[in-house]
Amino acid sequence: MIKQNLEKIKQQLPSNVQLVVVSKFRPIEQLLEVFETGQREFAENRVQEMVTKYEALPKDIHWHLIGHLQTNKVKYIAPFVKLIHSVDSLELAQEISKQAIKNNRVIPILLQFHVAQEDSKFGLKPEYAETICKQILELPNIEMHGIMGMATFTEDEAFLRKEFKLLRTIFDNLKEIYFKNQESFATLSMGMSSDYKMAVEEGSTLVRLGSLVFE
Repeated sequence: MIKQNLEKIKQQLPSNVQLVVVSKFRPIEQLLEVFETGQREFAENRVQEMVTKYEALPKDIHWHLIGHLQTNKVKYIAPFVKLIHSVDSLELAQEISKQAIKNNRVIPILLQFHVAQEDSKFGLKPEYAETICKQILELPNIEMHGIMGMATFTEDEAFLRKEFKLLRTIFDNLKEIYFKNQESFATLSMGMSSDYKMAVEEGSTLVRLGSLVFE
């Protein structure tokens, strides 16, 4: 079923939208099934689970950290993480920069913005976008590739589209001000299994899907 699910999803996604498979809580056997289809982009919420799976699985997998990241955990993923989606403070960005230097790497990041109604979700306030972007641009060994956000868990389509549009506006504004001629600033990470089709319609270039792949 995993192979069939992936084929169906990929047929529905535009060519400019990247699929990242959310592998949290999934056993190694299932992840190898995904890997064998040619999928290489995987995402984890928790650092320890990512490190464990990184050690157990083929090394050509590209690992994305999409969950809330504590500064004291950055050092564990700094040697190999491909993209950190959840940068929600200057302090976290500074630690990523520090660990990137230690590992002689440039670590790509996304700024996470809070647009949902749930307080349980993390992220920067949209009104701080320009300020924190300017501060992070001064840090060495970090490269901003775009932004990420999670919409409210609701079936209200108009509500969801409003939040996705806000994220798209933040992305477009930052692109215009700071990254007009920088091709690497191209990722608008929004959309999960329950809402990814709407997210893509509203401009997402990366979707994070888990349950649709495995169930």
